[in-house]
Amino acid sequence: MWIAISALNLAIAVMLGAFGAHGLKARATEAQLTWWHTATDYFFYHALGLLALAILAKVVPQLPIRMSFTLIQIGIFFFCGSLYVMALGLPRGLGAITPIGGALMIAGWLILAWNAFKYAK
Repeated sequence: MWIAISALNLAIAVMLGAFGAHGLKARATEAQLTWWHTATDYFFYHALGLLALAILAKVVPQLPIRMSFTLIQIGIFFFCGSLYVMALGLPRGLGAITPIGGALMIAGWLILAWNAFKYAK
């Protein structure tokens, strides 16, 4: 299931990147395009990270990844989603949840590091 979710994330990231490059470019401001680009970059990085986690779970099944995977996935939704929404011209106040998404992604990676250290012992 983890690999399937990762693959869906990557497919959506490609679609959103293409929309930003082709569909949004003609009618968005420079700031909106920057937000879109940032969201797409982070979406790709973290979708690839989720794929790496999914593969890691197959290779080292004893390493718990559920919490990390979930936090990173929710972080993608909040961080990237809020930037996409702002780039589409919806209320900029939604940008207040962007740092929450970033914190969730960071927490997911830190929990993975913690679990990896515990597993290494």
